[in-house]
Amino acid sequence: MCGIVGWISKEGNIKESTKIIENMTCTLNERGPDAFGYYSSENVQLGHRRLTIVDPEGGAQPMIRRIGDRKYVLVYNGELYNTEEVREKLMKKGYHFESYSDTEVLLVSYIEWGADCLKHINGIFAFGVCDEKEKEVFLARDHLGVKPLFYSIKNNNLIFGSQIKALLAHTMIKPTINYEGVMEILGLGPARSLGNGIFEDIKEIPPAHYLTYRGGAAKLVQYWELEAKPHKEDLNTTIEHTRHLLVDAVERQLVSDVSVCTFLSGGLDSSAISIITSNLFKREGRGQLETFSIDYRDNDKYFEANEFQPNSDQVWAEKMAEFIGSHHNTVTLENVQLVEALKDATKYNDLPGMADIDSSLHLFCKEVRKKATVALSGECADEIFGGYPWFIRPEDVNANTFPWSKSTKERKEIINKDFQNYPIEEYVAQKYLDTINKVPKLKGESKEEARMRELFYLNIKWFMITLLNRKDRMSMGNSLEVRVPFADYRLVEYAFNLPNHMKFYQGREKGLLREALRGILPQEIIERKKSPYPKTHHIDYTKAVQSWMRKILSNKNAPIFELVDRQKLTEIVETGGKAFKKPWYGQLMTGPQLIAYFIQINTWMEEYQVKIKK
Repeated sequence: MCGIVGWISKEGNIKESTKIIENMTCTLNERGPDAFGYYSSENVQLGHRRLTIVDPEGGAQPMIRRIGDRKYVLVYNGELYNTEEVREKLMKKGYHFESYSDTEVLLVSYIEWGADCLKHINGIFAFGVCDEKEKEVFLARDHLGVKPLFYSIKNNNLIFGSQIKALLAHTMIKPTINYEGVMEILGLGPARSLGNGIFEDIKEIPPAHYLTYRGGAAKLVQYWELEAKPHKEDLNTTIEHTRHLLVDAVERQLVSDVSVCTFLSGGLDSSAISIITSNLFKREGRGQLETFSIDYRDNDKYFEANEFQPNSDQVWAEKMAEFIGSHHNTVTLENVQLVEALKDATKYNDLPGMADIDSSLHLFCKEVRKKATVALSGECADEIFGGYPWFIRPEDVNANTFPWSKSTKERKEIINKDFQNYPIEEYVAQKYLDTINKVPKLKGESKEEARMRELFYLNIKWFMITLLNRKDRMSMGNSLEVRVPFADYRLVEYAFNLPNHMKFYQGREKGLLREALRGILPQEIIERKKSPYPKTHHIDYTKAVQSWMRKILSNKNAPIFELVDRQKLTEIVETGGKAFKKPWYGQLMTGPQLIAYFIQINTWMEEYQVKIKK
């Protein structure tokens, strides 16, 4: 994985403006600690940081390829999972290759097919190609948005980069948020509308989109979308098909010249990925698989089971590791350390995130990176196969808003009086309706099936992308590449059209997936009730975030008070978060986690010197 940046000017000669592109590139050092490179011409500046995974010599970037009198230059962040298939197609068309890297295959694919190269590749990617002769730039992002790509068009300049911080390093772009940014942070945060970069001058290329820039004009195009299709396979065929797609997705993602491990919580999704990986390692003689799980010091003393988190992970992770014969590593985090890491997590994310759920993942990835460079993780299974309570709980199924974010009214009550007239509730409601109106329809589908299709679409376009953003930033902030097999677009397409009675087979969350893994996983893992990403329950954590937040409250100039009412925030802090009755977001952002989120908002505003345009 890597970090990419670019600056294209329609009019000015920027060939000598190398310091700006160097500064932008340096902000992404953690994304690519192994190598860097630059490309400079009259109207184009490109930069690249590399985390070497495949072909250390042949994958150097920016990569240049000349065809006749045309010159193409590529910067790329990602991994193709069908490299050899695409290479074979291109060789049949007469192309030759000087390396075995997927980078060269991607560049030649664009040279041959242009934008249609996106119909041929399968992977996680964000890349830019400059066609010097045509003075055209092509930017693209993968189908589900696993890899990020932000951009800004200002004064006839296109500026782009893997993260917001890279764009803010350009002299033209200021850390200003406007009316819309405020409503995104306070109404939707830590989620974001697709394409919204929060800052006034920054946008994000949405998943499954590409952007062309030529002559100062930009065009954004969607190249892939979910389609509603009738499902014609019987149950047994569907189970086999699901199993095949998952095994194929995992095995494709194990290509690497460096060490590969898996995250293993002992839940269904991570266990499936780990055993498929371990089986391939054994077949290919790749040695013993390293697996990793997370826990918190003394958490067993404070854990309280509830609807969302019925049991703790550790015993299940160890059982599964023993079953597959992996070398298991338990990363045990200190609770105060978890609080201290909130600042780093915010800086990796460039935005307020998911509080300690971010900081714990950051610390976890930091430890994993000591033993591996690539990891596979189970994100996205819940969104595509129905793992969350809101898929089956009637009040959530029938809610006329995002089921993981039903606190809009309560959110508005705690904001600064300067923003009381902002239509936050209406803004969120409109975002919800805009998404619902894009849901593919299937003629003759029942009301119940249609509503469930809406819920799955909402999850893929909103909740899933929030988790993918978190995973990318926290892992790449530690120079760790994390791959997510359940985000293979073929698997997502297939699952989207499965009828409810199959998806929730035998009345279980992820019922079909459980059946697809029968015979692969132990029965007790298959039957284990879903448990989310683990959080700390330790009283020391609550005390630590309260202490930090009290220091912020004592500072009359703390930037958070531009957004949030001081008195309301004080009530939340003094009650350990209980004064805010509903989860802020998802299932876990309650109590002390909500206090940690406000710490992240304040940290973000301080570190990025955020200015609010009222």
